[in-house]
Amino acid sequence: MLIGTILRNKGSEVATVRPDATVRELLASLAEHNIGAVVVSGDGSTIAGIVSERDVVRKLNDRGAGVLDATVAEIMTSEVRTCAPDANVDDLRRTMTTHRIRHVPVIDSGRLVGIVSIGDVVKSAIEELETEKASLVDYLHR
Repeated sequence: MLIGTILRNKGSEVATVRPDATVRELLASLAEHNIGAVVVSGDGSTIAGIVSERDVVRKLNDRGAGVLDATVAEIMTSEVRTCAPDANVDDLRRTMTTHRIRHVPVIDSGRLVGIVSIGDVVKSAIEELETEKASLVDYLHR
């Protein structure tokens, strides 16, 4: 299965936050969209970084509540792993597991076109297994 298939099923909407937004504004966006990570982008189509709830919690532990008034640029991960819509889901699953990342932005021709979470990847694997199982059961009952 390809990443593009996941995006067709889940949609391509990606929540973004500007690098100069405060961490407090970031948290409001995470809560509003009920998500765990946001792509950091000044224009909504290029990637400056990514920031997750986990990043905020770690910075809160390190710096205290004052981090809430810091900018997203101060706490974001700048080196972002991305994938293309034609990437293989199994390859992405291995990458996410190996590098312990939960969200991967999808880029097509240099533009942000979606985001895939580890939950999306696991869901696609389960769906594939269920399809294979149904085919085998059907074959055995013929």
